[in-house]
Amino acid sequence: MNFQIEPLQAEEFAHLFDLTDTELAARQACRQIVAAKPGTPCRVSMEDVEVGETVILFNYEHQPEDSPYQARHAVFVRENARQAHFAINEVPEVIRSRLISLRLFDQSHMMIDADVVPGDMVGEEIAKAFENDAVAYAHIHNAKPGCFAAAVHRVD
Repeated sequence: MNFQIEPLQAEEFAHLFDLTDTELAARQACRQIVAAKPGTPCRVSMEDVEVGETVILFNYEHQPEDSPYQARHAVFVRENARQAHFAINEVPEVIRSRLISLRLFDQSHMMIDADVVPGDMVGEEIAKAFENDAVAYAHIHNAKPGCFAAAVHRVD
């Protein structure tokens, strides 16, 4: 079954880089300079950020639906992030190179299954999961340290 990975949208977060560090702190966010690669995955460009680049670390509501699974977690966005766009069934290196927690949700936004898989197996696991009509969408999280990576939707 076909799927598409959806990165966060750059326009939602570009304004954060105009805020002062005090204004960011009031929003439970902070500016950081990347010191090591890999380790800082941008959720807009869907790439590991280069050493020396600036990112904003902030709390993002990735599961806003009215459900017991409503959730938010820390994510990174790099300054001047180039918007990623993925082809159908494409899995970016930033996901393929990590241990992934794959979480499957139904139309009522209830988690109906989950597993931890090597990143290089994510594509086949998503395709197999979407063969089940009860699966409406999926979320990908890094299993270590566990932050939200991307949403995944079925493509017919």
